[in-house]
Amino acid sequence: MQHVFIIGSKGIPACYGGYETFLEKLTENQKSHDIKYHIACAEDKASEVGEFEYNGAQCFKVLRKPIGSAQAITYDIDAFKYCLKYIQENNISHPIVYVLACRIGPFVGRFAKRLHSLGGILMVNPDGHEWMRAKWSLPVRHYWKVSECGMVKHADLLVCDSRNIEQYIHEEYASLKPQTTFIAYGADIKRSTLSDHDQKWTEWLKEHGLSPFNYYLVVGRFVPENNYETMIREFMRSNTKREFALVTNVNEAFLEELEEKTHFQEDSRIKFVGAIYDQELLKKVRENAFGYFHGHEVGGTNPSLLEALASTRLNLLLDVGFNREVAENSALYWTKESGSLSSLITHADRLSKDDIEKLDAASTRRIETEYSWPYITDLYETLFLTISGEE
Repeated sequence: MQHVFIIGSKGIPACYGGYETFLEKLTENQKSHDIKYHIACAEDKASEVGEFEYNGAQCFKVLRKPIGSAQAITYDIDAFKYCLKYIQENNISHPIVYVLACRIGPFVGRFAKRLHSLGGILMVNPDGHEWMRAKWSLPVRHYWKVSECGMVKHADLLVCDSRNIEQYIHEEYASLKPQTTFIAYGADIKRSTLSDHDQKWTEWLKEHGLSPFNYYLVVGRFVPENNYETMIREFMRSNTKREFALVTNVNEAFLEELEEKTHFQEDSRIKFVGAIYDQELLKKVRENAFGYFHGHEVGGTNPSLLEALASTRLNLLLDVGFNREVAENSALYWTKESGSLSSLITHADRLSKDDIEKLDAASTRRIETEYSWPYITDLYETLFLTISGEE
């Protein structure tokens, strides 16, 4: 039996979030009976700490200490300590500890040494360029970069969810001779269970003054590096008669900043509709958008992009390596240059039904062949069973 301990996510069952959804789908689609997953789950109440089983995985709750921004770091450290103790007490041979993200780089060396002494393997998912995110202060960004270096140095294998990230790891840390492999994030290719007449869907449309296939859409974290300013400014420059629905949990300070820069409140087509946590409703919203804007420029394979390619007919993406790697020729591309996106919106509005259907078929095929969750799960199972010589 291959025991795989996964830490670094908030845990399962997944409510929202990329790593949480990954673990949900990894365990839900498990085929091999030779793998046992152990998954760290964040818990804020000491009285609730304990273990439970979900999707066949042994889940262990780890208390998150109420210490502000350092909370995620101590959570990962405590989860790693739990794994090492469990491995030793249960005499588990050739265990794998898979750490999601690079939060504990300055501290991981001693844990890696202990894991190796128990015959284990340390795998790390480096995520994206967290140290480049504008939301972090300079000291925090410096910590992220130092931490990333530590994780690369001590990992036996880095699992990159983007070939661009994999290339970056080899170029940035060439002196460390990192061992890497590429396994992408996945997407669900099933259509929404909501019908066109479902009350939940029709009321959402009515509440926000929208109609099917008559709105552009964006779904993502409300942060500067996702280029909300560019998308809003360019949409306002366009003459499209369609609406622009922004599905995001807004930060008031950033919202005020955007208003000062763009005066978007003067454009009735622009509608902040809030976050949508009902996954079937969100999928329905994607399926009925005329087009999807994707402005992410930091990170690896982005979950919201995969979901858009799986569900939305027409996708307009910021032209960066991460996005082209995923969508290839199944999408249209824009740059941050003034006039680029507004011109592309005009072009998109004039596309024929046949042109849109061709792009829709290509994006769906891209997800089915390279990014479906069953396919991604198979790749992970093969890796887990072969890295320690069990298969």
